[in-house]
Amino acid sequence: MTTAVDARRDDDATPRPCRLHRRQVLIGASGAMLASLAACSKSNDAPSPGAPAAAPAAAAAGNPRQTFDAAARGTGFTVGQPMAARSVQVFFDPQCPHCATLWVAARPLHDRIRMVWMPVGFISPKSAPQGALILAAQDPAALMNTHESLLSSGQGGLAVPGAGDPDLLAKVRANTDLWRTLDGTSVPFMVYRAGAEGPYGTQSGGMPTAQLAQLLGL
Repeated sequence: MTTAVDARRDDDATPRPCRLHRRQVLIGASGAMLASLAACSKSNDAPSPGAPAAAPAAAAAGNPRQTFDAAARGTGFTVGQPMAARSVQVFFDPQCPHCATLWVAARPLHDRIRMVWMPVGFISPKSAPQGALILAAQDPAALMNTHESLLSSGQGGLAVPGAGDPDLLAKVRANTDLWRTLDGTSVPFMVYRAGAEGPYGTQSGGMPTAQLAQLLGL
């Protein structure tokens, strides 16, 4: 079932609804677990000016290894083990509560995985400036902790002084375009490698720690 959370705007000031999606999926080859996933999605969203062409993107999205390699072109910050075989690239909107939930759920796995968090902006006018502020931080993970605490307490996340760094705002927009070309329709959107040689895959929506561990073969 899809329920509209509320109608907001992204950084280009075009109305965009953030919709809450809950769906159940089977995870794992044996003893499969039933997981309830939640995500914020775009609706009737159009690529921003200069977005990559759709045809090559569709080809990449159809090949999990190519999708993983393509996602690596995004700009983000790394948490966990830099050389870990299990690697996750997460497209997140700073205004998405389900991204905040995944951020917390992934912490216990940081000793065994590498995660790259790449901000996008489509839910709110705050999204892109907050993403740029996190990217600019000397310790992005610490600032992300502060941001998610403020978001979960209903304070809207980080306050952004001024208009934001133009170069970093451009990187957030580029992340958003990349997410779209990889067939991203909601956040959090994970592109993962569950071992040195794979398997590779994508996952829309957050999940609890145990189910994230099973997805990554831990």
